[in-house]
Amino acid sequence: MATANGTFEIDMTPTDSGLGERVGHFTFTKTFLGDLAATGAGIMLSAGDPANGSAGYVALETVSGSLNGLDGSFALQQFGTMHGGEQALQIAVVPGSGHGALEGITGVFNLTVDDDGTHRYELNYEI
Repeated sequence: MATANGTFEIDMTPTDSGLGERVGHFTFTKTFLGDLAATGAGIMLSAGDPANGSAGYVALETVSGSLNGLDGSFALQQFGTMHGGEQALQIAVVPGSGHGALEGITGVFNLTVDDDGTHRYELNYEI
């Protein structure tokens, strides 16, 4: 299994979910730096009460660029929850979403956020 590491910046924009105030809807773009030199774009739905520590979200995003020198694109699927001080986050490469030199990619995307707000990733993948 190969590994890619680096950082990314994200820009999120709230939009109308069409489901009322109880469901948040956001569009976002990302710029990935490091072993994954790419751009991303996606949508996210969220619900719950994040201010009080209980919420969940799902997101899909497309990623286009170069992964360790291989040009192509793929999609990521995210599922996150928080409750009672516990957080869980799963981000996976969507099976069948790879194109170009990344056709057939599978993997898991791990995310950490530094105290200064820097978003770091580790992508463990196979092609």
